[in-house]
Order: sequence, then structure tokens, then C-alpha cells
Amino acid sequence: MLVNPHGKEKKLKPLLLAGKELEEEKKRAATLKKINITSREAGDLIMMGIGGFTPLDGFMGYEDWKDVCSDYRMIDGTFWPIPVTVSTDEDVKAGDEIALYSEEYGEIMATMKVKDVYKIDKEYECKEIYRTTDAAEHPGVKMVMAQASKNLAGPVKVLSQGTFPSEYLGIYLTPFESRKLFVEKGWSTVAAFQTRNPMHRSHEYLCKIAIETCDGVFIHMLLGKLKPGDIPSDVRQQAIDVLTEKYFVNNTIVIGGYPLDMRYAGPREALLHALFRQNYGCSHLIVGRDHAGVGDFYGPFDAQKIFDEIPKDALETKPLKIDWTFWCHKCDGMASMKTCPHGKEDRLILSGTKLRKMLSEGEDVSDKFSRPEVLAILRKYYEGLTEKVEIKTHKYSEGA
Repeated sequence: MLVNPHGKEKKLKPLLLAGKELEEEKKRAATLKKINITSREAGDLIMMGIGGFTPLDGFMGYEDWKDVCSDYRMIDGTFWPIPVTVSTDEDVKAGDEIALYSEEYGEIMATMKVKDVYKIDKEYECKEIYRTTDAAEHPGVKMVMAQASKNLAGPVKVLSQGTFPSEYLGIYLTPFESRKLFVEKGWSTVAAFQTRNPMHRSHEYLCKIAIETCDGVFIHMLLGKLKPGDIPSDVRQQAIDVLTEKYFVNNTIVIGGYPLDMRYAGPREALLHALFRQNYGCSHLIVGRDHAGVGDFYGPFDAQKIFDEIPKDALETKPLKIDWTFWCHKCDGMASMKTCPHGKEDRLILSGTKLRKMLSEGEDVSDKFSRPEVLAILRKYYEGLTEKVEIKTHKYSEGA
């Protein structure tokens, strides 16, 4: 049996309309006041639509926003680690019915019955969620501080999944689809591997450790927006496909994608990653070094520690905590701090940031860092760039 979906009802709660109901709501939506939404808000809507954000029924009101920031829960007691909100500068009041329009997709993504219109303390949200208010260096903080002046709360009816089903055919999966795949494979324990980067040798090692203890691994790629310097999803997919084809046992891996933008919230985002992976049917989330981090804003294992700070029954999906991994020249293989007795001079520390920087600057990269087939795909991508992208390295390097 797979883990239950998140929430008291323990069943998926998709908000995406279908059939006649969808067509009628689309007609009605065309008559409503249009409110533009951001890429992040569109991704959140799609996740609500497909059941990935079960049990949410819409965007959060003030009390939910406040309690999520301070106590990791909504006012009904449901565990939730990051606010899910939509904002506007338009004249909207409680009781209005509106259409949420995405310029990116060129369509109305949802309709919404506005229950509340409220203002928030953006700095407070950033301090609680991101542990910093540095909008210049932290992309997640920059995103929050750039939000419009008022938040809108209320239930939504989702009308579209954007371009994800057609653009990422065979990769983009809904929770219903991933659960069906896992059941067909006979899996009951599934470890999710979160990635916004192509997989290097350390990522490969983490997944193989998980396969030793679980029935399989769900390599779950972020398909939404990243920050400058990150590898685009199509290149990442090619690299992951060749890696899993050549270096993993058949029937131990499922590759999928989900529609969110990256928040770079470190520990808090690790909790969100575990929460929606529970909806996708995963019993575990692989949490290695600096999960969902950026720069030096979080300690390398803060995303592991935060799971010990929440109630034991908050999530069914549990963290699979794995220590710092690297290639050791003396061990002549991949190892971790728990298994390797040698010094740092013998270790090749692997990171997505370091790999991207080396490739962008045309440096030679050892096959101890990344598989040759993966490196060939990434070199081709960097050679085709017309502008050089500056990539900053930092103390820990970014996690997956």
C-alpha cells in the first residue's frame, strides 16, 4: 500500500474541472474580471488542480497565512510549511468572482470566489520562511517582496494545466498517474529525489542508496521557472534519461516532472517537497546536503534537521537523510562522511553549482564528477549559449 494523500480525508483533492463542467466554467470565466497572476501563482494553481497540493481548496486567507508562517499549520490544523497565496493591485473586494489570467500561458487558469482581501507583512513572511530579508541575493525573498500589495483568499476552480501536459509529454505526471505507475510496478515504498539540476555522481549515489532500502526511486524534476544560470528542463531531462538508461537497473526508477517554480526556501521547501511527494505516493524524500538551498543562507543539513522539529504525525512521507557524499580517490569510489576515513585532500566534493561553473567556463571535468554521457550533453548545451552566464559558487553549493 502506498502512503495516504496529505490531509484528514486521506484522499486526493484535485480542483481541475473536466468535461461539460469545464466548458461551462470557461464560458463564465470569460465574463469575469481578469486578474493577472505570476508564474509562481500559476504553478501553485496547477498543483491544486491536479491534486498535488491536496487538501487545499484555494489560496490562503490571512489567518492561514499567519499560522503557516509561524506554526507550520493552517487554522484547521492541517500541516503546511509555506504560504500559498495570490496577490494583486487591482480593485477587488470580498464577494467578487474573478478570473485568474496567466500572461505566460495566454489563458484564464482558474476562477475564484474572493472571500477575503488582506495585506501582509512581507518582511515577516521572508524572515519566517526564508530566514532572511535579503532581496538582492535571495531569489525567493525577491519574489515575495515583488508581490502585489494585496492578497486574495478564496476557493478556486482550476481550468487549465498550462502547456505542461503537451510540452513535457511522458515526463509531466499528476499524482493519480504516479500512484498508478507505482502500483503497476508493485512498489509500496518509493523514495522521491527532488532535482532542478542534471544529476552528477553524488546525485546518482544518493538514488542508489535509496534503491537499497526502497522498492524504487521517483526522480521528480521541477519543470517551472528557475533562476539565471540553472540548466533548462529539456537539457536536464536528456541528461537524466541517459544516466538512468546506462547506470541504473531496469524497473528501479520512474522519471517525472511537476509544474512548480523554485522558491529556494531551503528547510521550509524541503518540508513542502515531502508534503506534495506524499500526494504523489512517495513514502520517503531523499534529503542530502543543502536541499533546495541557495547561496550561504542555510547550513548544509538544515533541511534534514527541520524534520525533527515538526510533529511526528505531520507527514506520512519521511526524510531519507544522507550525509555529505563525494568521490574519494583513496577509497576509489563514492563515499560519505560516515563511510570514508580519509582526509579532505583525497575527496572530490561534487555540486551542481560547481559543475555548471566549470562547464560554463570550458574547463575539463573529471568522469569522477559526472558520467561521460551526461557531460557530453551538458557541454553541447554550454557550447550553444550565445551569452556567458555568471555562476557564483559558495560555501556549501546548491542542493538538488
